[in-house]
Amino acid sequence: MTTPAAPPPYESTAAPRPYESYVYAYPHKTAYRPLPDRPALRELWAPERKDALSLYLHIPFCEVRCGFCNLFTRIGAPDELTTRYLDALDRQATAVRDALDGPGDHGPGDCGPGDHGPGDRGPGNRPARFAAAAFGGGTPTFLTAGELERLCDIAEKRMGADLRAVPLSVETSPATATADRLAVLAERGATRLSIGVQSFVEDEARAAVRPQRRADVEAALGRIRDARIPALNIDLIYGIDGQTEASWRRSLDAALAWRPEELYLYPLYVRPLTGLGRLGAGGDAAWDAQRLRLYRQGRDHLLGHGYEQVSMRMFRRPGSPEQGADDHACQTDGMIGLGCGARSYTSALHYSFDYAVDMREIRAIIDTYTATADFSRAEVGRRVDEGEARRRHLLQSLLQARGLDVAEYRERFGSAPTADFPAELDRFAGLGWLDGSAPAGLLRLSPEGLAHSDALGPALFSPAVRAAMAAYAPK
Repeated sequence: MTTPAAPPPYESTAAPRPYESYVYAYPHKTAYRPLPDRPALRELWAPERKDALSLYLHIPFCEVRCGFCNLFTRIGAPDELTTRYLDALDRQATAVRDALDGPGDHGPGDCGPGDHGPGDRGPGNRPARFAAAAFGGGTPTFLTAGELERLCDIAEKRMGADLRAVPLSVETSPATATADRLAVLAERGATRLSIGVQSFVEDEARAAVRPQRRADVEAALGRIRDARIPALNIDLIYGIDGQTEASWRRSLDAALAWRPEELYLYPLYVRPLTGLGRLGAGGDAAWDAQRLRLYRQGRDHLLGHGYEQVSMRMFRRPGSPEQGADDHACQTDGMIGLGCGARSYTSALHYSFDYAVDMREIRAIIDTYTATADFSRAEVGRRVDEGEARRRHLLQSLLQARGLDVAEYRERFGSAPTADFPAELDRFAGLGWLDGSAPAGLLRLSPEGLAHSDALGPALFSPAVRAAMAAYAPK
């Protein structure tokens, strides 16, 4: 969903607003900066554990740009741009896989550059293996069926990801979820399709600058079910101008009629340089109260229909296949991101390409990416020391409904989270955000804490990351 802007300076004595910032990764990309030393990927990945990586491929194209969106994407792709982009993605994948495998792993009779399989071994005699994969954007299904075949080939033949053996999640939209594209994804192993509906009420969709007809949305959902991909996720948004409890209930019930395996309920954010941002929408305490009220209504409605809450945003139908890999943990395992707009994680450095929201800047970055020949070095990123690693582990664990296993934290860092973050955790407890009835050894949010995830997450940002985010100049 939308990428957050830098949150305001955090004050421990301030009354918390429920919607400071959506935290889906830490440190946030607006804390990244150009890396003067441009470290070689081979050196970055040489000491890393690489047997349970996550693979993400970013497609920065959409048929329209929603009013709330500040993701890295552009409208349309003229002049064979998708072909040039996939060419660049192929070059990048080849360079990254070579960096993962490291020197000395292949002899003269071995396969050609980039054509490595999942059993190849990297430094330290450890395999570079992918435990999960995802195609995001933008809208990956903006690509034609033939281009989606090529995208899957890049993941499999270049990166060595066995897409039919690991969870593969793909984002789509009502207009691009066509039968031929869905057939490709189903045949290539997709286990989850996530469709951004946002609202089944057409007036609300227009208010969010997302022109769509409900009939088209329902038809797309029917095609997804016909494709028999195991898990369907439907994204809905609350806090749209003109939305009421009654209209929100209509959208929830319309989504539930499809019995989706997952539902994501997102609060609307209005960010600079977006369509809604230019219109001056949102931003006051009354809007905060409305979003919180609609969140609670949506949460209770889904719980009443038997869904389980996984995080503030995510709800899963019991018995549905879990889409996370059993042997991958985002707090500890690495990630490979391919494409501009994607980020990669090692234990010591998070890196990506340049980021922008303004359409002209995005087009320029995409043009630079497609013209790049050498992808062997990290260009933009942020170093992650042990203190930041502790924060990341705490933050990403605590924002999940299952909470943080204190013993696992202690085994990794040699200390307890209460010793490392006493002021923050004391404050959360005082606000009623921690679950006092959680089993011993488990640090878990209360229902009210989950409701305030977008205030709690930013409160755990380090001063250094907060300062870098505040100094970031949106482009």
